[in-house]
Amino acid sequence: MTLKPAVRVARRIAEVGREPWDACADNPAYAGNPFVRYDFLDAVEQANCAVERTGWGPQHLVVDDEEGRAAAVMPLYLKSHSQGEYIFDHAWADAYERAGGRYYPKLLSAAPFTPATGPRLLVRPDIDPEEGYRYLLGGALALCERYEASSLHVNFPTEPEWRWMGEQGFALREGQQYHWENRGYGSFDEFLAALSSGRRKTIRRERREAQDGLEIRCLTGSELTEAHWDAFFRFYMDTGSRKWGRPYLTRPFFSLLGERMADRVLLVMARRDGRWIAGALNLIGDDCLYGRNWGCVEDVPFLHFELCYYQAIEWAIGRGLARVEAGAQGQHKIARGYLPRPVYSAHYIADPALREPVERFVERERAGVEADMEWLAEEYSPFRKGE
Repeated sequence: MTLKPAVRVARRIAEVGREPWDACADNPAYAGNPFVRYDFLDAVEQANCAVERTGWGPQHLVVDDEEGRAAAVMPLYLKSHSQGEYIFDHAWADAYERAGGRYYPKLLSAAPFTPATGPRLLVRPDIDPEEGYRYLLGGALALCERYEASSLHVNFPTEPEWRWMGEQGFALREGQQYHWENRGYGSFDEFLAALSSGRRKTIRRERREAQDGLEIRCLTGSELTEAHWDAFFRFYMDTGSRKWGRPYLTRPFFSLLGERMADRVLLVMARRDGRWIAGALNLIGDDCLYGRNWGCVEDVPFLHFELCYYQAIEWAIGRGLARVEAGAQGQHKIARGYLPRPVYSAHYIADPALREPVERFVERERAGVEADMEWLAEEYSPFRKGE
């Protein structure tokens, strides 16, 4: 199938439409990632989370085939700040602006407010992927020039996309997260058996204390109700207000998520005497459970670990999922079986005066991140030697 030598820009994903967008997102190479599907990306726009007013101006790219159908798409945003990204470039912005440059606006390809690896260059299965990649990236660079944007950033792409963008001259950055991997466990107890005796005892004690006097429910699909979302939004706002001052997601977003993607949602909730006191939101991929948000209105020791980490592991084992990605940061996750794993970003800086120092920085940073991950896994792994 031949592609048209043109890239069009959609300033709302609704201009593309669910069927054309998901025809590209459903590529078997990465199908099952919930954060690049139409329903998720449209929900953050419809709920006024990722819109121009909040500094996330949609500029989604579409490449059509010779029959006028979408053959490749790229989620893309014109940003007026660097918030909600989880790949931090504030120091670059500060340095550039102190030198007299203008860092914003910039272009960002990402799933908004989501530090989860997934495809960013979405190509329909019957299209040559490299051809789709070239048109999308070329269109993004042209848009960067049109808007006189300082830079183009691609956050949390897949490793093959990341390496390909490096071949196109992008600066390659590496970070780390903590992921749990399923080694064929048949139960949570089988997972515990792979740990050192000290860690087994600690985890069992933490779970007993966290569960004491509480009812814990794992809710998905038709089990989810607006009452659950009302309670969870209170938790989310409490955590968001304490951690970063301005939570990104609005209450309507959670209703849209429940309405459109209920089968992709796992909400782990804790209740005391009939009152919901804490919850953790996960999205379900074909082979991965993605931990996203957590909050509580009552402080219970170890309840965060129970709802976010242990319940997620238990649920993933029960459904045969390959891994749990528990979100950004958190070295404490290692002791709970979540080991360091690389995550990626790629960066094009338009001005050579900034480009060269950024390239030198990310090269040094990659070496440090890789050494740090190796040391953390060796020094703090809870698994028995040889596991």
